[in-house]
Amino acid sequence: MGNLLRRDWRLYVLLAAPIVYFIIFKYFPMYGVLMAFQDYNMFQGVFHSKFVGFDVFKEMLASRDFLRALRNTFLLNFLDLLVGFPAPLLLAILLNELKGKLFKRFAQTVLYFPHFLSWVIIGGIAYELFATKGIVNNTLQAIGMNQLPFLTDKWYWLVNYVAIGVWQNAGWGTIIYLAAISGINTELYEASSMDGASRLRQIWHILLPGIRPTIVTLLILNLGKITAIGFDRPFVLQNTYVLDFGEVISTYVYKVGLQSGQFSFATAVGLFQSVIGMIFLLSGEYMARRLGERGIW
Repeated sequence: MGNLLRRDWRLYVLLAAPIVYFIIFKYFPMYGVLMAFQDYNMFQGVFHSKFVGFDVFKEMLASRDFLRALRNTFLLNFLDLLVGFPAPLLLAILLNELKGKLFKRFAQTVLYFPHFLSWVIIGGIAYELFATKGIVNNTLQAIGMNQLPFLTDKWYWLVNYVAIGVWQNAGWGTIIYLAAISGINTELYEASSMDGASRLRQIWHILLPGIRPTIVTLLILNLGKITAIGFDRPFVLQNTYVLDFGEVISTYVYKVGLQSGQFSFATAVGLFQSVIGMIFLLSGEYMARRLGERGIW
């Protein structure tokens, strides 16, 4: 062990920074979970507030607003998984089929670019395009068609939410798939060509089986995030007309915890969300192993 430390001490020094980061910002704040079981008083602190057991969780499960936020979180994440998960895979296959290197690089740059835009900017673009007096509705009106409530009707908003998410994330998601595709032995393609296999047959029988472990791993990780949802995207895109679908756990915790000061309630919601996410993650791992895949550990 001592020889390994002396030989690779530079690697351990590099590893120290992320370890310290996780200890300080991920593990040390875990003591705050105690707030979910307390009638938390910010002046008394975590270790002196009154312990109330599971009373906060009972209140949470009886709240219609929480149940609506939980339902919407499941709904939006399920639609993202259903539509957004295959999108990077399809794009990666299409990019892999491009022969011109210059155009391939240009296409990759265009597809990656939305990932680097903040949701504030994307939200501004969405409102400029799809607002009642936005570019799309003005164009529809100019050609004699009726305007559509893209951002004020909850069903139209739902479609827009999912489509904008796919546009923002699909290109960036192709990176992992392209790396996996590049690791497939090219001799397999050559042998199949000699046997008369078409390009579609090669994709179905060589490419997809070759990257199946990557697909399964990413699917398991996405299942683990089925109850977790970012704050920026729903908060920027939602409005009072679409809260039936737009209010999710992250925005609900923000409103209850920071705006209303119900810190115990907000902590209980966050803990519940994490536990359910862990259950989905372990379930996905179990199913992957039952199907003969390696899983994530």
